[in-house]
Order: sequence, then C-alpha cells, then structure tokens
Amino acid sequence: MAVPKKKMSRSRRDRRRAHEALGKMNLVPCPTCRALMRPHAICPTCGNYRGVKYLQVEDANAKK
Repeated sequence: MAVPKKKMSRSRRDRRRAHEALGKMNLVPCPTCRALMRPHAICPTCGNYRGVKYLQVEDANAKK
C-alpha cells in the first residue's frame, strides 16, 4: 500500500490546493427588469426566463 514517507508541510499542501478556490459568480442583467441574475436561470426578482413568465414572485413590501 502506498504510504508517504514524510509528512507533507502545510505550505506545500496549500500550494497544491491553490487553484481550487471558487471564482466570482457571473451576473448578467435581466432583459425584463434589469435586475442582476445568474445567467441561464429564472430571474428571482420578476420570475421571467427568456421573456416567458415561469414564477409568480410576491413583492416583499406588499406583505407589510
């Protein structure tokens, strides 16, 4: 069985993992309401995707 002969230092381990960090999320403006949203997803603000209404979104201020 393969077992390391020496303990790997923290710096060497972390250098190997340096490329695994998450990048920034890409946001695009919604073509309907111009709110920022993730690409290829339903807009959380208006509920539209590619000009078609998929979700009925309630206004947060309407409940008060």
